[in-house]
Order: sequence, then C-alpha cells, then structure tokens
Amino acid sequence: MKKALKVIGKVILGIVAVLVVFLAGTFVYNRICSASEKDLLENQLYGQKVEVDGHDMSIYVSGEGEHTLVFMAGSGDSAPIINYKNFIDRFEKDYRVVVIEKFGYGYSDGFKGSRDVKTRVEQDREALIKAGVEGPYILCPHSYSGLETVYWAQNFPEEVEAIIGLDMAVPAAYDMYDEKQIASESKSYFWMRVARDAGIARLVAGSTIPEGYTDEEAKSAMALVCSSFSNETFANEANYIVHDRTVIESQAVPDIPTLLIVSDGTVTEGWIEFENGYAAQITDVTTVQLDCGHSVYINEPDKCEDSMRTFLAGLDD
Repeated sequence: MKKALKVIGKVILGIVAVLVVFLAGTFVYNRICSASEKDLLENQLYGQKVEVDGHDMSIYVSGEGEHTLVFMAGSGDSAPIINYKNFIDRFEKDYRVVVIEKFGYGYSDGFKGSRDVKTRVEQDREALIKAGVEGPYILCPHSYSGLETVYWAQNFPEEVEAIIGLDMAVPAAYDMYDEKQIASESKSYFWMRVARDAGIARLVAGSTIPEGYTDEEAKSAMALVCSSFSNETFANEANYIVHDRTVIESQAVPDIPTLLIVSDGTVTEGWIEFENGYAAQITDVTTVQLDCGHSVYINEPDKCEDSMRTFLAGLDD
C-alpha cells in the first residue's frame, strides 16, 4: 500500500510539475507576444477615436447615402469594427455605415462608471455626435446590444428611423436572469481574465477568428482579444441585466419599422419564441428566419444583405 501511495504521489507531482512548466511557458510567451503587439493596439486599424465622458471611444464611419446604418456589437466582442468590416463594406456605396465600439470593446478605453443601459446609450449617442454623424439612425444591433437599441428607440424615437436586428436580443431573453445568475457570470468573467492574462486565451483565440480576414486584420483582432477579452468594463455590464430589463419592460415596445433576422435559436433555449413574441407587438415588422448560428452576418452574409436591402428599399416607398 505504501509503495502504491508513493507511486501515486510521484505521478501527481509529475502532473503538477508539467502543469506549472506549461503555465509558465504560456505566460512568458503571451508577454512576449503582447509586447510585440503594442503598435497594433496603439495604431487603430480602422476608424477614429472621439472623447466621451473623458475617455476615448472608438467609432468607424464610412460611405454616404440617405440612410445611416449604425452597427452595434454583441456582448464581449473584442474587435467589433474588424468583425463587422467585411459585412458593412457591402453597404458603404449606398449608405452611411457606422460601427460603435462601446467602452471596454475593441479599441475603446475602459470605463469605471455605471454600465447600465441608460449610460451606454447616452455614450453611444455622444460618440455619434462627436464623430459628426447626425440622425435619424437605422440601428443594427447584434445580440446583447438589442437591449440598448430598444431603450434608444423608446426614449429617443426621433433619432431612430428603423431597427434591423441581426439576431438581436430582446428583453424577454433575459427574463430568467436573477442575482444568482449574475454572480455566477461575474465569477466566470474573472476566471476568463485569469486565463487571458496567463496566456491560455492566446492558444485558442486564433480558432475564433472568422475566415476572410487580411493578415493585418487577423493580427489586430488577435491583439485585441489577448489584451482585453472579458475585461472589467465589459463584465460589469452583466451586473445591470436585471435592472436594464426592468427599465425597458416598463415601457412599450417601440412600434417602428423593424426587420428581425433570426438565427436557428441555438444561442439559448427559447430564443426564436422570444423573437417572435417581440415581433408580434410591432405593426410594421418583417421576420427572416435563417438556418445558421448566432453570428448571422458572418454565417449568412448574402442572405442578411438581401433581406436588409429589401427592407431598406421599403422604407423609401
């Protein structure tokens, strides 16, 4: 028995030693890579920075046209402008296209103040003004930014011409959230930051970058992911989910022209039902069901473009 215990002890010590060496190696490798990526982070690949609430917020503006399409990122997107770039290039000949990178996202600074929906929308609006982009806007949110879009249209209806949801989240999608769920997510974000700083995120980040990026885009996206993934500013948004949902659901659904491009619903249980329930409350609404994953503009860009152009043409009729 003693011999067996000694053998087991040696095996465990061996595993621990290998793990320590592995983590030390990934940490050092990540620090070396991060140092080499400094210029990529300081020299923004696309867009510009404007001052909002005393911090720099990143925003991309391109194209000309009668309508202004404002694209808004899903939760935790480390590189919104780069991730949207291939898709929005399809529209810039006919429309003005904009991508907002909230604080904690992309090239934007972090922000230690409130991350409630009211603050986020006010900062988005100020960024547009500072960038010289006047409304009204057609808001094009993906996923979590659907909450900001609904709040925006509820409280500043004169600024929102229409909504194009790219599998956007609606308030009902967060009805199951409570303080326990939020606390659990906060712990997850903490450990994801630990993994990022240890260099583990770098080992898997490359596989998350979609096809079709230039080498420069891929390198910049990697630098952004490995420097800011699951950062405190982004993670703090989760603390306001229950509050934001309550604020939004206390007001009527904005009854404005709306296009909902919906994924296959695998993002979470009941997703398609939530989308259809939201659509049922709108007079002028078009719903397009796609057989693809959550990032519809990446998975089915042609179908998304066709649906959007048909919808936009209808606004001019």
